[in-house]
Amino acid sequence: MDDLQRIRDLYGEPRLDPAAKVRVRERLAAEPRRVIRWRLSWTVAVTCLAASVLAVVFTLPSQGGLSGRSILLAAASTAASDPTAGGAYWHIRKLRPGTGVTELWVAGDGRAWRGQGAPGEPLTVTRVTGRAPFSMAGRDLTLEQILRLPSDSGALRAWVAGTLPANSGGGVMADALSGLLWSKPSPPGVRAAAYRLLADLPDVRYLGGRTDQRGRPGEAFAFTPAPGVRRTLIIDPVSSQVLSCADTGPDGTTERLELVLDAGWTDTAPPTPTRHRPPAPRTP
Repeated sequence: MDDLQRIRDLYGEPRLDPAAKVRVRERLAAEPRRVIRWRLSWTVAVTCLAASVLAVVFTLPSQGGLSGRSILLAAASTAASDPTAGGAYWHIRKLRPGTGVTELWVAGDGRAWRGQGAPGEPLTVTRVTGRAPFSMAGRDLTLEQILRLPSDSGALRAWVAGTLPANSGGGVMADALSGLLWSKPSPPGVRAAAYRLLADLPDVRYLGGRTDQRGRPGEAFAFTPAPGVRRTLIIDPVSSQVLSCADTGPDGTTERLELVLDAGWTDTAPPTPTRHRPPAPRTP
């Protein structure tokens, strides 16, 4: 993606002045002999104006900081420009403080494995059977369905809305879209579209810069996926990766916290599924 597209994502398309357009046409009609010279002068003026605008745009962050919407749109640009990583398995590794590590591997043919382990203990790996490895609003999603999601923002919003219960609020929509950013193997264009949609949802609130429990800096955004629950994501807009996801109750107590340690495609196969051995007989 070029620099001009990044600027459009951050600050929108420039607004045209209809009155200026009329004045240009009148001047062209009145001075036909000076058209070429006028065009050259106009080109120079526009170039200087564009340079001035770019200078203002690139000094805005140091003067007052970007808005939450601009941060999400910047993350969208980063996500869209990332090449699709190759690999035989999609893999995500998460840490729940006090509980342990959970991992998921999904092969290109849809086979999936889950791993769980307490801190400092080996993972217990099992094959996922009986249902799809992913879900949205309680509905199963296969790897093939996720890879075929539309990258157009309007089409993606319509598709997601079709999976949600009737009369779902904006917080539920935000929750479904945010899942496409980190807990599912969404293609770059889909992740970018999800970021752009989140940027325009009034239910998504920007909380400012935060660090997660591992000390990683990012930008925090919150929404309400269910009554009495606030979900907060800390996002690294430089890499477009979600660092953590936390749920807090009405009293502000953290009810659930997941730290994303790794997410992406890999050629490293999952460990061999753990075989449950019967306990050894007790000696009298």
